[in-house]
Amino acid sequence: MNIAEIFEKGGVAMWPLLALSILATSIIFERLWFWLGVLSKEQEIVNLVLEAARYDWQVAREIAFKARKRPIGRYLYAPLQLQQPEPESFRLALEAAAENELTHMRRGEKVLEGVIAISPLIGLLGTVLGLINSLSSIRLGDLGTASTAGVTLGIGEALYSTAGGLIVAIVSLVFYRLFQLFLSSQVKVFRQAGNELELLYRQQWPQIQKDPESLGIFPQESSEETATTKVQGETTHSSQSQNQPSPPPSYPEEGNA
Repeated sequence: MNIAEIFEKGGVAMWPLLALSILATSIIFERLWFWLGVLSKEQEIVNLVLEAARYDWQVAREIAFKARKRPIGRYLYAPLQLQQPEPESFRLALEAAAENELTHMRRGEKVLEGVIAISPLIGLLGTVLGLINSLSSIRLGDLGTASTAGVTLGIGEALYSTAGGLIVAIVSLVFYRLFQLFLSSQVKVFRQAGNELELLYRQQWPQIQKDPESLGIFPQESSEETATTKVQGETTHSSQSQNQPSPPPSYPEEGNA
């Protein structure tokens, strides 16, 4: 029996199941390609960034910048792109980046959940419609006679849609759980890498405040320095204004006096 015969015997319910199977298959292949790129060389990037952060934060920033095409690279680069942040701001940048990347990793989950829930119901609906079609032609007087032999065959054919719906749902569920496992592992990797990076930053924070250039961190212009520069600029401008000669007074013309 080929696929065309199965679809013919399964009834109209097989066509929605075909559409759901195509949708689920496209999402599964897209997510497999995505996770293949995520998991490759991930731990190597984490080790390079953490090792560089022990000696020079500028080097760590450059490594994370080059790895921005990967989620772990964007996650580690989020706090490193800040200029001498407070430890609390450093942690908040990590948390925001982690939430954003994990949300992106969950893409397609809702669609797979819908396929898993709807496929068996559509298959069951096809079976019910097939049973109605098979049993509608039976009369009470025909029970036990040869004329009812085709009813058994019709009931068997009606079960094709239920089997198809279960197959679509089971395959989708297997890959859904696999993607959930990948996501759970990413949560652990993000948490561990973020905690180690934040701990290094907090340990070096006193030295960063004293001499940020020694660790490759460039200080931001403090508010006091900005205010001093502004006051000096205003003083210079006022002194220049005082040194300039004042314009001569204007007198009314004789004709207007």
